[in-house]
Amino acid sequence: QVQLVESGGGLVQPGGSLRLSCAASGNIFSIYVMGWYRQAPGKQRELVATINSGGSTNYADSVKGRFTISRHNANNTVYLQMNSLKPEDTAVYYCNAAGVQTYTGRRAYWGPGTQVTVSS
Repeated sequence: QVQLVESGGGLVQPGGSLRLSCAASGNIFSIYVMGWYRQAPGKQRELVATINSGGSTNYADSVKGRFTISRHNANNTVYLQMNSLKPEDTAVYYCNAAGVQTYTGRRAYWGPGTQVTVSS
């Protein structure tokens, strides 16, 4: 069974920084893409950033230049460094792992989410 566990959320003032981490555990052979999505109250879940096993990244326009995604393939962990945070970044942030290869097949998984609140 595969589990994703996020950490690093919290309350930060505008202009501040946070670093989110997500570790995937279980009988995992490989993970193709890991990423972060977010959902603000009353809004749909949206992509923040993704990174594939080769290191190629993709960012939402709203976070380019402020957020940096990285991953450590050996321990199936993905990070999101968030700088220059704005109140509009407030949301629940969800970790996603896609193309997760295990003994039973290949599928995607979601973490339970971690709250990020940007407020003075």
